[in-house]
Amino acid sequence: MGILNGALKAGLSKLKASGSDSFELTVDYVKQETVDPLKALGRFLAYGAVGAFMMGLGVLFGLIAVLRILQEETGAFHGNLSWLPYLIVAILGCGVLALAGWRVVSGPAKRRRPRTTAPEEAK
Repeated sequence: MGILNGALKAGLSKLKASGSDSFELTVDYVKQETVDPLKALGRFLAYGAVGAFMMGLGVLFGLIAVLRILQEETGAFHGNLSWLPYLIVAILGCGVLALAGWRVVSGPAKRRRPRTTAPEEAK
């Protein structure tokens, strides 16, 4: 009985080690297939959000620059027409917003030129 008991214990320890290895393998696989892609997606979204914020800030500064140019550098908008530069900049801003919305809705750009292939060898 002692030999049988020892063999049984050895078999159980091997089974336990095998189960532990398969559990670790399963956990590593789940991390690889779920956590790592989510981390990559998080980085992608973070860079996209920062880029969108910077683009928005650039457009805002550009619109303020156009407003200042219309107010200071042109002599046409004084007195009763002092509101006109604000209207022009508001229309320009709506145009930029509409252009951005149109590009988002239309999807990726289409190829303008057909792909070129290597010329066929002369026979």
